[in-house]
Amino acid sequence: MTSCLRQCARVLIPAWLTGLSVAGFAQESLPVSQPANDSAPPAAEERNDSLVNYPAEFFTRYQPKTALDIVNRVPGFTLDDGGDKRGFGGAAGNVLINDRRPSTKQDSPSAILNRISAEQVERVELIRVRVRDIDLQGYPEVINVRLRADAPATIRWEVYFRYNFDQGLTPFAGISFSDRWKDIEYNVGFDARYSRFGDPGAIETFDPDGVLTEVRVDEDHAEGPDFNGYLNAATWLGRNFVRLNSRINSENRDILLQSTTTPQVPGELPSQEIIATVRDNKRLEIGLDGERILSSDLLGKAIILYSLLEQEPSSSQQDLDSDGQQTRFRLEDESATKSELITRFELNWAGLDDHAIQVNLERAFNVLDNEQVFTDDTGDGPVVIEIPGGNVRVEEERWNFVAQDTWTLGDFSLDYGLGYERSTITQTGDANQERTFSFIKPRAILTYSPRQGQQTRLRAEREVSQLDFDDFVSAAVFEDDDIALGNPDLRPDNTWILELSHERRFGDVAVVKGTVFHNWVEDTLDFLPLTPTFEVNGNIGDARRWGVILETTLPVFPARLENARLDFKARWQDSTVVDPVTGDDRVLSGEGGFRDDMAFLNENRYAFDVKFRQDLESQKVSWGLGLGWRADRPLFKADELDVFDEDYQATAFIQTTRWLGMRISLEGENMLDSVFYRDRTIFEGERSLTPVKRREIREGTNGVRIWLRMSGTF
Repeated sequence: MTSCLRQCARVLIPAWLTGLSVAGFAQESLPVSQPANDSAPPAAEERNDSLVNYPAEFFTRYQPKTALDIVNRVPGFTLDDGGDKRGFGGAAGNVLINDRRPSTKQDSPSAILNRISAEQVERVELIRVRVRDIDLQGYPEVINVRLRADAPATIRWEVYFRYNFDQGLTPFAGISFSDRWKDIEYNVGFDARYSRFGDPGAIETFDPDGVLTEVRVDEDHAEGPDFNGYLNAATWLGRNFVRLNSRINSENRDILLQSTTTPQVPGELPSQEIIATVRDNKRLEIGLDGERILSSDLLGKAIILYSLLEQEPSSSQQDLDSDGQQTRFRLEDESATKSELITRFELNWAGLDDHAIQVNLERAFNVLDNEQVFTDDTGDGPVVIEIPGGNVRVEEERWNFVAQDTWTLGDFSLDYGLGYERSTITQTGDANQERTFSFIKPRAILTYSPRQGQQTRLRAEREVSQLDFDDFVSAAVFEDDDIALGNPDLRPDNTWILELSHERRFGDVAVVKGTVFHNWVEDTLDFLPLTPTFEVNGNIGDARRWGVILETTLPVFPARLENARLDFKARWQDSTVVDPVTGDDRVLSGEGGFRDDMAFLNENRYAFDVKFRQDLESQKVSWGLGLGWRADRPLFKADELDVFDEDYQATAFIQTTRWLGMRISLEGENMLDSVFYRDRTIFEGERSLTPVKRREIREGTNGVRIWLRMSGTF
């Protein structure tokens, strides 16, 4: 059966790759996973304090099945997928595969690693100072996953079932195939999931004197399928090393919120509100990159990356009286298309001793095209309501040039450079204007490594944020009976960063790292009041944030806890900005919402995450516990103080590889069935300057979630 599946895959998949097979592409028959070292340009000396080598055998105790399992077990390292940052250079993340970053933004590095079998990994390098032509791109360290050149054809599969005690069952199945066709190495994969989730809860409303006036019960449920397809390939075309990364995605969601409001005032009758939302998202991403050795000291690289997102969301609100008769119906229909095209060129020169010089030029072209129709029917038929900013087209053309050098001198390494960015934002439709911005972006990182296992790092850099084009577009927020207005005058905020960190490594596992930081933010993005009762996402002036980050990985020594480790990460910060409503100093607004994983974001006043894990190698069993908590997240709106918070998040797992070569895991999330809170204080007019109109307190839960995972390779 196994050989039959492999043979079928070998016959069918190469047809997808025929476009890469051109005359002369096999002039060099070099293994793709490890190009010949004698072809590489001279590199900076590779010292013990520059990187930490972890052979694949080091991770055997953790029973890894994928390259992602291996990377997640590297002591003291936290994987960063990069996310929706500005351009490609800022969004590439801190993971490389065979010395190269994946040319993708939507197909995350963690997803790519999860499709690579652990058997294909030869070793992992934790790189802390620039070596070879690897640019850390502002990260304190990056991971380089080296794959075996002689890895056999591998099929990896995964199935899981997530049961939410409040929402139901979510099944998932995925499969990927890695092999070589002629001189092309490739990985192709597909996965599908049917999600079920929700945030049910109850809202109590109080008058200014604290008297309960009404109770609203929300029954919230969402479900729908996801489909993903992937193709990654790499080969030599003559003297050029070429890679292809691609992803297609379809996501559909049906979301239903049924709210029953019961007044606490005698004589008033209950009512019901039904909000139905349908989402239909289609995504496509194609990335192509190549590199060529131009001379013994010069390496050239080029990247082309295109992504497309098509959305067809619609939302409706139906109001019913106590007899179930409709009293109002509102409908919002949208159609949105987002695209991004990035081209990037790099030159890496190693012609000077102890120097690694790079220049790069990047162009990004982003487009959002949004159409919206909003109708309101109070019984006399639907009436079209014009929402300013609902029908817009936004374009941004951005050029970025960087020249940088890494200078190694004894125990010191200085990574310094200068960048220049120029962007033009054009908006048409409900608002018509064109604006141009330019930024000079200096950067310097001084690293001191006096001995193996010890490193001190000082970083000074200016970063420019990526604007969220959705902030240019207005939309209805039915559940809050509000309108989120778009802002055509948005400009990117930029941050001057000063950061000092120190890291100590003890043995194979123990790591302690501390970081202090201070940020100066210009044109801070927060809530900008337009009127006493309406606000937009906008620039509110200058701000500062400062704080401390502590990260540790420590072995646990009691004899009964052999092969046990404790991973701990904590962040504390404070911030200050002048409130545009009150004129007083306050902290920055946080991020709303509850479902996100534990994130150590800039606007969390504090957050910590601790994980315990023990690996019983002889029994082929691992188990562990986790606990996380973060601060509340206030949002300072024009006429409202909106605060999100939740209790501790507890996790647990047990897994084994004892049977049939499979890994079977039983995992628990939100084991304490923690409650989340939302506290809205709405004022008559401007926040804190006018009397309180009402207060709404919402409590709910996402439900206890149990996962059964099974995965394997053959």
